[in-house]
Amino acid sequence: MKATYKYLVLPVVAGVFALSCEKLETTNVDPNNPVEVPSHMLMSGAQKHMMDDVYDNWFSARQCLTYSQYWAQRNYTEEDRYQIRESVNNGHFNSFYRNLYYMDRIIELNTDPKKAAISVNYGNNKNQIAAAKIMKVWMLSIITDTWGNVPYSEAGKLIQDVYHPKYDDQKDIYAAMIRELTEASQMIDVKEKAFIGGDIIYKGDAAKWKKFANSLKCRLAIHLSKVDSNWKTYIAEALKDGVFESNADNAVFKYSTTGQDYCQFYEGFFVAQRNDFTIARPFMDILKGQPDTLNKKSHPWAGVVDPRLEVYTTSRNGKYIGIPFGIASGDMSSAYRNIAPSWYSNPPIHLSKDFAVPIMTYAELQFILSEYKGFSADEYKTGVRASVTYWTTLNGKPISTEDLDKYVDAVSKKVDAEAVALQKYIDLYMNGTEAWVEIRRTGYPDQLIRPGEVSLVGPKGNTIKFNPLSDTKGMIIPRVKYPTNESTLNGENFNAAVSKLEGGTNNYYSKMYWDVRTGPYDHPANK
Repeated sequence: MKATYKYLVLPVVAGVFALSCEKLETTNVDPNNPVEVPSHMLMSGAQKHMMDDVYDNWFSARQCLTYSQYWAQRNYTEEDRYQIRESVNNGHFNSFYRNLYYMDRIIELNTDPKKAAISVNYGNNKNQIAAAKIMKVWMLSIITDTWGNVPYSEAGKLIQDVYHPKYDDQKDIYAAMIRELTEASQMIDVKEKAFIGGDIIYKGDAAKWKKFANSLKCRLAIHLSKVDSNWKTYIAEALKDGVFESNADNAVFKYSTTGQDYCQFYEGFFVAQRNDFTIARPFMDILKGQPDTLNKKSHPWAGVVDPRLEVYTTSRNGKYIGIPFGIASGDMSSAYRNIAPSWYSNPPIHLSKDFAVPIMTYAELQFILSEYKGFSADEYKTGVRASVTYWTTLNGKPISTEDLDKYVDAVSKKVDAEAVALQKYIDLYMNGTEAWVEIRRTGYPDQLIRPGEVSLVGPKGNTIKFNPLSDTKGMIIPRVKYPTNESTLNGENFNAAVSKLEGGTNNYYSKMYWDVRTGPYDHPANK
């Protein structure tokens, strides 16, 4: 696993900041590790750490992108089959919580009167607090949607002598996140800058941060659509306060081509020189409009080739064939690797150094609003148009109006829960964390392979099935087990949390609070 933290403190500028604000003390002071870092610099480093930790070749590539069956491993397929390395699980749990701490530090730098008087030089204090709250909620949502009940209300309180934080129920965590986003949006002054620099996502634009807060609130609200009777109220509040209005509002983190500030997906392939992943066959077949005949599954718009296909992957010898998903490493022969795209030799856009990783898009919001309005056609079509336009433009080959119209018409013959879920799934490519949530929440796409289903027919005519290495009760993995370090470092609270899981064991099959499915193909979004 890569080192969790490469850099956060920028010592030269931070040292100038410290020197300009208080008397220089020369005793026992390390000039390369200042006590206080300016808030805008802290935000810059923290944003990159968050993105590096979530959108990397471990948590994303070997977990969320494979759980969502966007990607599959070409060689070692154990993670595809839900065998998670404990060291990796422990590392992500720790690093994600460190990211929450960085956001708390930004809030403190803009709340404490003396520190706020300095931080105001780098942006409006309240706007900085709001942006930190929004990023904290985004990070926390990934934490809780991965492990379930987790520490929150008592987390990060070592200074208050809280060494063993309790695990909050996910229901309470969601209520807190909705509340935090509401407060963040309401405190933003759109006439003032959020940051004068250091904000890689929105370049200090407070109006866009406000839209992101409310759009993210809609995302969390739709997660709760089957368990919280107030979910529509949350969305109505967000709409009234202002949400994404176009692709220009998308929350994206664009990496750099300079130094080591490049995208982690690029690092995994070209710096680490690992050709580990390619597009999975279930996702490739969805994009090609090809039904799964092995498992007798239909396709809602069979025969329609998605215009995003050439953006999301590259071909091999002019053919688009995905690699089989969920098969044992011993069954992953060179024959399958040699017909699937080799991204190492022919990389798609998401392996570029400066790839703009999507955190949330206008298209996703439109699909949320379509569901909110009873699977309305207008918002659905707007979402499809926004997604196709965004991705094809990103690839430098924007789709023509005529071709876009044809595609939208072809996929809009029947607008229902499946159509909305499937188009949202296609748009969420590279955002495996949220795609995995939607798979568990809605039961779609049907076209994905469930445990026990046929992945391919082998060379001798034998069927090879997706057989997970961990029990998930026949479902695409509902959660990740709590990391083992917690059992020793926070044993009492860990045991209390485990006792609330199904069967009282730390397992992979206990469902999230918002996951009300009763079986692998249950579609609660229809109900």
